[in-house]
Amino acid sequence: MTKKNKAIDTERIIKAVQEILIAVGEDTEREGLKKTPERVARMYTELLGGMHEDIKKHLKSTFTENYDEIVLLRDIPFYSICEHHLMPFIGSAHVAYLPTGTVLGVSKLARIVDCFARRLQTQERLTFQIADFLMESLKSQGVAVILEASHSCMTIRGIKKPGSVMVTSALRGIFRRDPKSRNEVLSLMHSSNK
Repeated sequence: MTKKNKAIDTERIIKAVQEILIAVGEDTEREGLKKTPERVARMYTELLGGMHEDIKKHLKSTFTENYDEIVLLRDIPFYSICEHHLMPFIGSAHVAYLPTGTVLGVSKLARIVDCFARRLQTQERLTFQIADFLMESLKSQGVAVILEASHSCMTIRGIKKPGSVMVTSALRGIFRRDPKSRNEVLSLMHSSNK
């Protein structure tokens, strides 16, 4: 009925979810719960599929272009799973790079964000992974990544502070060393039509 997704063992997830349901005092044969373990296994396969995806495949859509100004894709929706509580954090990514003769297809920036986000993560690590991958892979003059996210592990449990947003940044190359370039990219990231 269920399939393995490379390293994701759905049968094992199904058994584990059944055990959790029993541990919290539920009846696993109750109508609403009969298929829950299978649904949870499919959910984890989807939400954590980036762990087994070859991220370099998204670099196949690069183009030689005589362009040496900032390329920015703002407000990229993303979701990830916090590795500390296995709860989602959801937000927006803003990704910029300064090319050196090679530009990346615009949708690929969003796909790279998704690939890294669809793993057990911390927001800090996710931010660095996106920045480091783009800097190294595109041989850019600079990369800037800002993530803004709401963490359900603190909005609906624990301290319970809904509406709070965590912001992380990673600046590489010229955006880290040159204040003028840093100010320009941050200004573009924060300008809004909202």
